[in-house]
Amino acid sequence: MTGATTGTQTDVARQPGSGPEIRPLHVSIPEAEVADLRRRVKATKWPENETVNDATQGVQSATMQKLARYWGTDHDWRKAEAKINAVPNFITNIDGLDIHFIHVKSKEKNALPMIITHGWPGSFIEQMKVIAPLTNPVAHGGKAEDAFDVVIPSLPGHGFSGKTTAPGWDVPRIARAWATLMNRLGYTKFVAQGGDWGNAVTEVMALQTPPGLLGISTNMAATVPAEITKAMAAGSPPPATLSADERNAWDQLDFFYKKGLAYANEMSLRPQTLYAIADSPVGLAAWMLDHDIRSYELIRRVFDGQTEGLTRDDILDNVTMYWLTNTGVSSARLYWEAAQKPGGGFFDVRGVQLPVVVTVFPDEIYAGCAMASDHCVVPRQRDARTREAGSGRREARKPERLRSLRFSGFPRSTYGFVTAETSRRR
Repeated sequence: MTGATTGTQTDVARQPGSGPEIRPLHVSIPEAEVADLRRRVKATKWPENETVNDATQGVQSATMQKLARYWGTDHDWRKAEAKINAVPNFITNIDGLDIHFIHVKSKEKNALPMIITHGWPGSFIEQMKVIAPLTNPVAHGGKAEDAFDVVIPSLPGHGFSGKTTAPGWDVPRIARAWATLMNRLGYTKFVAQGGDWGNAVTEVMALQTPPGLLGISTNMAATVPAEITKAMAAGSPPPATLSADERNAWDQLDFFYKKGLAYANEMSLRPQTLYAIADSPVGLAAWMLDHDIRSYELIRRVFDGQTEGLTRDDILDNVTMYWLTNTGVSSARLYWEAAQKPGGGFFDVRGVQLPVVVTVFPDEIYAGCAMASDHCVVPRQRDARTREAGSGRREARKPERLRSLRFSGFPRSTYGFVTAETSRRR
């Protein structure tokens, strides 16, 4: 594990007195590796510019040039490293694979344990902004009863978790591992939250119904009805019966399926072919930026100097972590794993029976609740803060949003402008 040291477990919250080992993790990347990163960024061999004035050919040259200039001279990985080491990080082996996780215990005695799962191209770094609002809600305008103990694991092949050496680490296996982790930490009751791959893992956990899982929260709910999936696959026009919100969700999904899946197609089919992103940091950054158009447009504005919910450092802390851990290719394998087994689409209804909280962001890949309006209760009025909530990197941009998700006594929302809920079958 590059630049990470582990020791014997001493201070994991609520760790039982015996059982599998949990080791503290301290991140310290050798300076030679950080210097090599800067050298590679500055030595990038650039292609010619795109021949259009928009992003229809991919991540634009001007954006990447600005990113590279900042990355090669001004970005400070040591600040990111200090933030990582400022919270308790641990490693434990589950089912033969080392799993990295953050574990922060609230000082509130009745805090509800929650495991939060990131997606791609996200990481635990993006989730770190939610730790303080969730573990110490009083300091952020909430109440003591809103408090959570927070567990943030890194998916296999991501961050400081181990890299898989054989097929088999698919979403169901990860979901089982997360239940094992919460049990290993001594939690007998807990909830789970996630978006992107984190949603897939979280919803599958709910289907597996491990002992102690009370309910789940998602910001990318799988709620697309079968008839909608079939119509889109056939290239049919949207049904005339769709409401305005449902038509918006249709348009979002239609665009994503037609224009936004290039990265997922490659990683699902040929992840090992992506050697270039393990050799070129700028290549890796461009690959990660080209995820969805709303996130990309936000990032482009950031490097144009505009103020957004994310900063240049927020973006590059995450990309740098992928580079320094050499997890560009290993993280892609989760897409390949998912493609090996027949099943429904990523957004197809799974039939979760446990209570569910759905958070809807207007700039997400699609507004999940709009496609399941009979099961979701969405506030009629969303104030300006909702429109700022953003896409892709939602937890990193607006960490206070997750404080609205309180699972005891479904539903509960301290804000009431982004939360929707359902406790029925979806």
